Amino acid sequence: MTTQMQQDTAQAGAGSLGHGLDWPALFATRAERMKASEIRELLKLLDQPDVISFAGGIPDPALFPAEEFGAALTAALSGDSKGAALQYSVSEGYRPLREWLVTRMASLGVDCTTENIMITSGSQQALDYLGKLFLSKGDTALVGWPTYLGALQAFNAYEPHYDRLAPLANRSAADYRETAASKGGPGGGQVKFAYASADFANPTGETLAESARQAILDLATELDIAVIEDAAYQSLRYDGADVPPLLALDIARTGSIELSRTIYCGSFSKTLAPGLRVGWVCAAKPVISKLVLIKQAADLHSATLNQMAIHTVASNGFAAQVAKIRTAYQARRDAMLSALETYMPKGVSWTRPDGGMFVWVTLPEGFDGAALLAESLKSERVAFVPGRAFFADGSGANTIRLSFSCASEAMIDEGIKRLGRVVSGGTSA
Repeated sequence: MTTQMQQDTAQAGAGSLGHGLDWPALFATRAERMKASEIRELLKLLDQPDVISFAGGIPDPALFPAEEFGAALTAALSGDSKGAALQYSVSEGYRPLREWLVTRMASLGVDCTTENIMITSGSQQALDYLGKLFLSKGDTALVGWPTYLGALQAFNAYEPHYDRLAPLANRSAADYRETAASKGGPGGGQVKFAYASADFANPTGETLAESARQAILDLATELDIAVIEDAAYQSLRYDGADVPPLLALDIARTGSIELSRTIYCGSFSKTLAPGLRVGWVCAAKPVISKLVLIKQAADLHSATLNQMAIHTVASNGFAAQVAKIRTAYQARRDAMLSALETYMPKGVSWTRPDGGMFVWVTLPEGFDGAALLAESLKSERVAFVPGRAFFADGSGANTIRLSFSCASEAMIDEGIKRLGRVVSGGTSA
């Protein structure tokens, strides 16, 4: 039994630390820019069996190499390796995995060493670290219009401004500088980096031609800024010839990764297993050294057991796994493009991606993607992501993102048929 003094003390503590405290008043100003992801919320719909979901841009779990991971994890926890698998490790990452990635990057035209690679807890962590490394309050990040929502979430915490990265728009470096300075507050802000997803981008599915990639590098050189290359979908090409990564093109210009301004962010989430949260950064050593310090402060290192499992599965069958998922996703992409042609009314347009997981749909002016989603869920039980969230300035209301990765071809046909009925009904702002 507690004493009256203990009860009084507990009540006083609850009053000062609980209901009576104005928590928002204590939060840093950056907390105001932290917004819930519409995509994370929409993933909850996947648990509703009557909803056909084109919302989550996630891999199909039926395609995961589960048996291979089971064997890899068993091996990692057996014999002499089990101590290392469960112990603290170096912040740079598991060396055998980094050595495998050196070979992988070489196949993409990037000559590097293990000292140019750091393992991260997914490429999302890399984006957060890079925002922390480069952005001071009031600085400007150049991003696509639209761009990956997760990148905006990662960068927002560091209170930047955004400007549109349009590499072939003939916009001068001086104009970018002047705009950044005018937005940056009393002292002015600087352009710090250009962020681009060059292959099968989330959300549009579009791929930058080599000319556009070269134009980004030209602009970055004129502005003397970094280039962040988000290559999460790089392996998922179904049609056409590979285009060299920005990092490879930059190295071809400069002669060395140490002279390159491009930072490559890779991930195993779309190819092997997203739940293990293993990605990597490949960049010049001064960048990696700073990122290692950030990681030491944040989480010390990514889970060693996960890195060991990824290394084993990748070493034994990365190419075969990629071939398998390419075949499956290509069929689903084709089914979605065919269904859009069949069921969408006039005035609707969409991208035709050469790879990745997404089709970007533009509706007639006056439509509102969020209102369309509400009606679609109510009347047809079809989910997707409204496009506005992918625009740094909140525009793009008449756009939506469709993902084909987790639906069968039959489900895609039925879902797009239903969605076409909603669009034909004219749900607008």
